[in-house]
Amino acid sequence: MHDIGRALGAAGIGMEGGGMWSGVAHYLVADGELAAKALRDNGFRDVTVTPVAVVDLDADAPGALARMMTTLVDAGVTLHGQYSDHDNHKVLLVDDVDAAYAVLGKPGMPRPFRA
Repeated sequence: MHDIGRALGAAGIGMEGGGMWSGVAHYLVADGELAAKALRDNGFRDVTVTPVAVVDLDADAPGALARMMTTLVDAGVTLHGQYSDHDNHKVLLVDDVDAAYAVLGKPGMPRPFRA
């Protein structure tokens, strides 16, 4: 983590959310290709840029996350991981970003469902 933060920080790239699980780091950045280049330039070999869905979640509504997950399952979207960004959005690692946005909406846009 320290080496990742140092490499990205030196390149002027902020991490907007993320973490590490199963020995793999996942970080949300504004420009994935630029971040990947900065990491590779600093000796990181296995760097992958993966599109994610960033969506609103009414975290104060009990059951909102469960309803969101049910909506994804009902739409046939497979969730591989999730975390929050620094603006309290859910960041979803899914197999189909477009399908996730179709059923959940994008931040600041009306959602096609109520959580």
